[in-house]
Amino acid sequence: MSKTCRLFIAVPLSDQVKHTLQGLQQLLKQEHHPVKWVAPETMHLTLQFLGEIDTDLVPQINDTVQHVAGHSACHTLKLANVGAFPHLRRPSVLWVGVGGQQELLVQLQVSLAQALASLGFSGEARPFCAHLTIGRVRRDATSQQQAQLGHTISALPQVHPISWTVTQVTLFQSELLQTGPRYTALYTVMLPA
Repeated sequence: MSKTCRLFIAVPLSDQVKHTLQGLQQLLKQEHHPVKWVAPETMHLTLQFLGEIDTDLVPQINDTVQHVAGHSACHTLKLANVGAFPHLRRPSVLWVGVGGQQELLVQLQVSLAQALASLGFSGEARPFCAHLTIGRVRRDATSQQQAQLGHTISALPQVHPISWTVTQVTLFQSELLQTGPRYTALYTVMLPA
């Protein structure tokens, strides 16, 4: 019987970015909204979620990431405003947007998705929307609580546009534990300068 593991490909974040995101979480936590907050050490910018896959495929995935990243370039991103999926009237996932050299990030993501499709991975049905998840609304939240949270988000001050340079892409293993997810970097590829 073959072993499986749950994988995703992401851009790691700088400590400064994580610290800023944690500060935004603290602002939102003041009103005790029904949100499960993402631990700063697990924050990242997802490029593609691969799901539960056969471990025998990991070397091919590594080669694919290496090839795509080797044809990409370092680029600078910056934090944008706070938002929510599907929308602020009924938030489910809280996120901080990403600005800066987005066209290079999108190009990297599209190239990865196309290369991984040749290994049998299907990409998202929706277009790629770069974002950093900072929290998920609990399932037991009432519509009134969700509306109040949306109002709180829209009243937040402008996010300080901290910049960081994307220098690497990482293949992560995700383990879903009772204490929360644990992400382990399996393979990191540096982008050409």
